[in-house]
Amino acid sequence: MSARLAARGVRVAYGPSVVLDDVDLDVRGGELVALVGPNGAGKSTLLAVLSGDPRPDAGRVLLDGVDLRRQPLVDLARRRAVMLQEARVSFAFRALDVVAMGRHPWRGTPRAAEDDAVVARAMADADVAHLAPRTFPTLSGGEKARVAFARTLAQQGDVLLLDEPTAALDVRHQEAVLARARAAARAGAAVVVVLHDLTLAAAYADRVVVLATGRVRADGPPHDVLTAALLTEVYEHPVDVWHRPGTTDDGLPELLVLPVRAASAAAPARVTEETA
Repeated sequence: MSARLAARGVRVAYGPSVVLDDVDLDVRGGELVALVGPNGAGKSTLLAVLSGDPRPDAGRVLLDGVDLRRQPLVDLARRRAVMLQEARVSFAFRALDVVAMGRHPWRGTPRAAEDDAVVARAMADADVAHLAPRTFPTLSGGEKARVAFARTLAQQGDVLLLDEPTAALDVRHQEAVLARARAAARAGAAVVVVLHDLTLAAAYADRVVVLATGRVRADGPPHDVLTAALLTEVYEHPVDVWHRPGTTDDGLPELLVLPVRAASAAAPARVTEETA
């Protein structure tokens, strides 16, 4: 299957600082791709470039084979939905109003008739229906993140770009948000998620792309990419990768990625299989 979203030779620099350097990436419909790597690796910048803002200093991004720069903004808004790291709303809109903003690209089209039903479903999926009358500034950080996720779902794009959607969430909502993102991929969407939690990336991603110093260091299935040796090198800290047999849907061992604590930091990183 050809890539729905593709980056080719992408380079982004801010003055003398090169943030992305000759990055290639393919994302197909039907898969969830996790971008991982240390702070400053270029993850959020790559996600932003994939959305069309900013434009790269070199290279290009293609959506279904067409350069993003050649596509009208309204068409892009109907194709790809973006959730930023920090949800900012200037006025005291209700949570319901914020989610409904995701329907703006469909205004004046036959699909606008679906607005109320789509918004209600998105709020239910993000577990924010009960927050509908609350004003956005009164919400907690996690509640704001889930409202922002609901707005992204309401947009109904076939490309979802999510920047650290689980960062402010409790365990239950982390699992629920990524399960919903994976469901979107299973329904045919191309989904890209920036994550810091490597165990979550292993659990939900079809592919993991490891970035470091603006370059792709590895790209492939979680079991191929999330190795103790590579992660220890990239994060500059000892990392253990544990395997629990037969716990995933496809029968592969579940991966648990843990930093080596200070008491054993001098020990070499290792891969351990947990059988208990």
